[in-house]
Amino acid sequence: MTASTQERTVAVLQGLDKVTARISEFNAELGVPVTFGTLEITVQACHKKPPEEPPESTAFIEIREKQRGEPVKLLFSGWMFASTPGLSALEHPVYDVWVLDCAIWQENSESNG
Repeated sequence: MTASTQERTVAVLQGLDKVTARISEFNAELGVPVTFGTLEITVQACHKKPPEEPPESTAFIEIREKQRGEPVKLLFSGWMFASTPGLSALEHPVYDVWVLDCAIWQENSESNG
């Protein structure tokens, strides 16, 4: 048996449901849609500056709203910045979403060999 590690870049996001005041932190793998309430969030790119530079994580994000009986609506498509979440933000009456970090997610798997 051998163990292998798969590394994937993920964006660490945080979402606020303004109705319940509940804050959720979740990971979004690049190119894989994640659901937060009625929102479908897809992170296309995530970059983190090296440790010797001022800290900054940026992510290119597309956010769509999926409501029952209505067509899917694109609400946001652009770069979000962890250090200045208000600079490029989703404007929605119920939800706020912002970037916290970019990280490497490691999954260990064992295979027979």
